[in-house]
Parts: sequence; C-alpha cells; structure tokens
Amino acid sequence: MTSPAPSPSPGRTLPETARTRHRRLREQGSLDRGALDAVLAAGFLCHLGVVVDGTPMVVPTVYGADGDTLYFHGSVASRSLIASPGAGVCVTVTHVDGLVLARSVFEHGVNYRSAMVHGTPRPVTDPEEKLAGLRCLTEQAAPGQWDYARRPSRKELAATSLLALSLDEASVKIRTGPPDDGDGPDAALGLWAGVLPLHTTWGALEPDPALPADLAPPAHLTARAASPA
Repeated sequence: MTSPAPSPSPGRTLPETARTRHRRLREQGSLDRGALDAVLAAGFLCHLGVVVDGTPMVVPTVYGADGDTLYFHGSVASRSLIASPGAGVCVTVTHVDGLVLARSVFEHGVNYRSAMVHGTPRPVTDPEEKLAGLRCLTEQAAPGQWDYARRPSRKELAATSLLALSLDEASVKIRTGPPDDGDGPDAALGLWAGVLPLHTTWGALEPDPALPADLAPPAHLTARAASPA
C-alpha cells in the first residue's frame, strides 16, 4: 500500500466549489490543502485541458508549483486565451501507485493520487516573473539544473509561452489500500486478491554522444539517477 506524502501545508483547507465538490467516491476526496501540495510536489508532468477553436484538447506539459501558483508551458492555451480572453482551463496531475486486484472484476481499481485545478490562467509577461516561473518548472523536474545550465536569453524568453494558474480552486482524490470485497460474498471464492504496487525510478544517465569522453555529469544528476521518481 502506498500512502500519500506528508502534507506540506497542514491546517489549510481547500474551498469547495461546484467544480471541486466530490460527487463520486467522496471517501477518496480531500479538502486538505497539504494533500494538494503533496500531489503537486510529487510530479512535474500535468495534463492541460483547454478548448481551442471550439474543440477540446488535452495536452501534456511540464509544470512547477510555487506557493499558491501553478506555472506551466502552454502555447496551446495561450492561443486559446488570445481568441477567447477569460477562457478557463482544467489542469490534472495523477500518480498511479498500484493496481487493486479484487476477487471480482467489478471491484478492481487503482491506488492513485490525483489533483485537478480549475481556473483562468494568465500569460506571464513580466521578464522577472517569467524567469522565476521557468526556474520553478526546471527545479521541479531536475533540482539543481537551473544553476548548472545556461539561463534563457531575452530572445528565448520572448519565444516561450508561460502561464500562471491560481491554486484557489482545486480538488484532490487519493485511494490507498486493498480491495473492498474482503468481507463480502466473493471472499468465499478462494481467489487471490490484493495490490500490485507500481514504483517508478530514474535510470542510469545516458550521456550525449557529442560530449567529450572525460566530461563527468554534475553531482545533482548523478545523485538522482536510479533514485525513486
């Protein structure tokens, strides 16, 4: 069984709105702001739901959470906002922790941690905030890389679409534990049931073939290689 990470923001509660109210599987829902922070801190890839030219699209993109703001790359969403100022988006982050294998197919499920954020993003145009937002994205994915690699030039900053979304309207759902049919009629079937955990780890570093043979990787990447993702 995989439990959620410790809550970084104990005592804070997420506001409940029509879009964030848990209607199904309410027992898996949480209004704990710390649970939201933990789900966001555990990843760096989100799925951005947006309507572009009247057509719904879901786009994978990287993100970084900084306090009450979620920064993410969003050229598709930026085009949508230009065409329809004030248009809303939905950003989701999901971590799969295991398959829940019950005695009946109906009771099968997934252990997971998931967050959904609603709102209207704003394009980040201030150069200083854009740098800070890109640093947030970079450090969330690869801590230490921002100070190691070359920073973006003015031309690169101008060509980069970065959006900021408030975390004011968000919902969290988490499932942990074994199947739910252990005390039901199917328990008499004599079938194995339980959880098949899923663990993700980083692999060994693969150097660019163009690198000199004697150029060693930086310590922050060496330390992360082969560690839990």
